[in-house]
Amino acid sequence: MSEERRERLDRLLAEGESETTEFKESLDREALETVTAFANTEGGTLLIGVHDDGTVRGITLGKETLREWANHIAQATHLHPQIGSLSYEGKSIAIVEVPESPLKPVPCRGRYFKRVGKSNRQMTDDDPSTSSGQAPTRAVLDKVGRTWDEVVEPRATLDDLDPQQLRRFRILCNQKGRRPVPPDEDDATVLEKLGLLHEGQLLRSAVLLFGKEPQRFYPSALVKIGRFRSPTLIVDDREVYGTVFDQVNGIIGYFRGHLQTRFEFHGEPAREVIWEYPLEALREAIINAVCHRDYLDTGHTQVRWYDDHLVFLNPGGLLPPLRLEDLKRPHRSVPRNRKVAEMFFYAGWIEQWGRGIQKMLDECAAAGLPEPDFEESQGALWLTFRKDILTEEHLRSLGLNERQIRAVLWAKEKGSITNREHRQLTGLSSEGARRDLNELVSKGILRSEGKGRAVRYILPLVGD
Repeated sequence: MSEERRERLDRLLAEGESETTEFKESLDREALETVTAFANTEGGTLLIGVHDDGTVRGITLGKETLREWANHIAQATHLHPQIGSLSYEGKSIAIVEVPESPLKPVPCRGRYFKRVGKSNRQMTDDDPSTSSGQAPTRAVLDKVGRTWDEVVEPRATLDDLDPQQLRRFRILCNQKGRRPVPPDEDDATVLEKLGLLHEGQLLRSAVLLFGKEPQRFYPSALVKIGRFRSPTLIVDDREVYGTVFDQVNGIIGYFRGHLQTRFEFHGEPAREVIWEYPLEALREAIINAVCHRDYLDTGHTQVRWYDDHLVFLNPGGLLPPLRLEDLKRPHRSVPRNRKVAEMFFYAGWIEQWGRGIQKMLDECAAAGLPEPDFEESQGALWLTFRKDILTEEHLRSLGLNERQIRAVLWAKEKGSITNREHRQLTGLSSEGARRDLNELVSKGILRSEGKGRAVRYILPLVGD
């Protein structure tokens, strides 16, 4: 053994087991799990023939032992690490050098492990497992080019589907003409042609779309809506179950029963109902939520309704290559659940691929409301509708100082603000007040009207 290899082995034995070093007395099941744990983390070295306290016990190596071990590792993990042997104080040791895998996660006989400290931890779908943040099932689906809802649900049979749900869907398909369904075909044939039944087994999407009790299979696949008076005070809260179609109808029904309305008359007897928030925008939001949520996440879709804003919280962030800044401009559609989105399109619930967000923007603009905001946080996508964007919190987020915030809130309440009124509010000089107000104009928050001493600063109209 070379001096360099001897020094490295002495160092490994002295330092003991770590995130990148493991001792085993034989190539057993746990040793194979360690190989994949190293590959799924940062790589590592497995020493076989060493007790876990660092004592060299040695192993018996035949002519074909290392080759047989290499085949054994490859069969269990599909990995091909470098395997060698050396003699240490008259005893044989095998060294397995495992590099970090560029394709994660790597399974060990169908299970996934990562290295955490001195031990191997089995990975789950709720546990971010790789440097890219993917969990086992997500990564495997990505490798085979499938979405979660395109996987067979072995627990479900045709008896678990609701014939009435299928009948209504068939009617919608024929009305829209996007995917006509012959009236003489039975449900199984229709499901097979739609790609929801594969070799006699239902896909997960079929259960979500048409199941009698989808939550029996996927307990978190529901929508929870709450009416908040403050972040901690909830005055009404309910859960909406059933199919994804039922969930959309249930949430919109709740809004119809609780949103404030007013009427605009356009001559007798015509009148228009104006909703507190545009119903079509909310409908697009909940359709996007059930179509694009991450059903591997054990959380559920939430709707949080506050006095001055409405939040849709949906498990799962944006799928690459989409970014937040892409959402408010023309962008490609990247459905997280392809079959669910496809059936919504056939039923006419999605009018055009990738247009749902633009429809929300258009509906809010037409109603004179601010554009909805999108944010990715805590593994979820947050969509916020506001009745009024000029809140202290939002103004502060724009970098305004306290004097400017007071000026905007004054103009919001009184309709406008003048230099004199701003001086009275803040104690500024005339020049200081002018600088404050002109900066608000340059940011597009206020608009000036008039000239000289008659100038007033007002809030611009939505769309200005």
